[in-house]
Amino acid sequence: MNRIKTAVMFGGQSSEHEVSCMSAANIIEQIDQERYDLLLIGITKEGRWLKAESLEEVKAGTWRESHTQAFLLPDAGKKSVMLMDEMGKTSFWPVDVVFPVLHGLYGEDGTIQGLLELARIPYVGCGVLASAISMDKLFTKIVAARLGVDQAAFEPVMREELADLEKVADRIEKSLPYPVFVKPANAGSSRGVSRADNRQELKAALQTAAAEDRKILVEEMIRGHEVECAVFGGGSEPVRASGVGEILAAAQFYDYEAKYHNPQSKTVVDPVLPGNAADKIPAIAEAIFKAVDGYGLARVDFFVEESGRIIFNEINTMPGFTAISMYPELWEARGITKKELVNKLLEHGLNRWGRQGDEGK
Repeated sequence: MNRIKTAVMFGGQSSEHEVSCMSAANIIEQIDQERYDLLLIGITKEGRWLKAESLEEVKAGTWRESHTQAFLLPDAGKKSVMLMDEMGKTSFWPVDVVFPVLHGLYGEDGTIQGLLELARIPYVGCGVLASAISMDKLFTKIVAARLGVDQAAFEPVMREELADLEKVADRIEKSLPYPVFVKPANAGSSRGVSRADNRQELKAALQTAAAEDRKILVEEMIRGHEVECAVFGGGSEPVRASGVGEILAAAQFYDYEAKYHNPQSKTVVDPVLPGNAADKIPAIAEAIFKAVDGYGLARVDFFVEESGRIIFNEINTMPGFTAISMYPELWEARGITKKELVNKLLEHGLNRWGRQGDEGK
């Protein structure tokens, strides 16, 4: 049997570059290499596409020293990656499916997905529309609002408005009480997110967020349990959600440092939550996934207040697969091993357009 030609992409130009590399290493380890023939493509922070020779290079980071460049061709007749060595000699590697293990901007936002659509190469995960909407926290809120889902009160701010910081601060203070959270609309892993307890902190937080994105959200603080739910499916595959996992952050909130560098942060699968929130959340997660036209996978995040009220936070269309990531852990708690999960995702990606030509798009 001919092995399925599979390109795994990782790294990328976003602030989540390092997390992407960790996720990719874990995914590569779980791929059935008797069935899939792998081409590993690392994208540097500067945007260079390089061929990694092995999983060990991905783990060590030495792939960045590669002398072989990789170019995914948009030509739908080719369905190939062109490889070019340091002498300029080229070769072509045909691709059957791509696993874009890219978090954040230029990977999880519809950009890579658009290139793959042009090339007509099947891929794992959400399409252009779902990726773009879900990456933008403001537009995700607009979609979720049409479902009648509870969300935190918020004020949008554009970077250009910060030329008059005092005016922006006045508007926010009239709308929201302190403390507030200030977030870039298009950044993942809590990059650029700050808590502000007063006007001075608010102005600093706005500038921090503006360094990540031109669109900013200022949200009311929600006091409660921070929980996540994994979703899989779409197209001909029924959409289904896992159970719920709770984050116990070792900081004021679950920021980038708390997620990946603070060993005191913990996650708990199937926690006891107020009311019957744990029973309700999977159905809400499925509804949000369908509303954004999700395909493949997503992790949907919520807050649960002590009253039992469920508040939608955000949806991530390429959730982390690091050693501490909730998405694979939640499915493992439902009897699906990491190896089974990764190979299910690849199979689902291969079938994204179905035999009719357009399903799952």
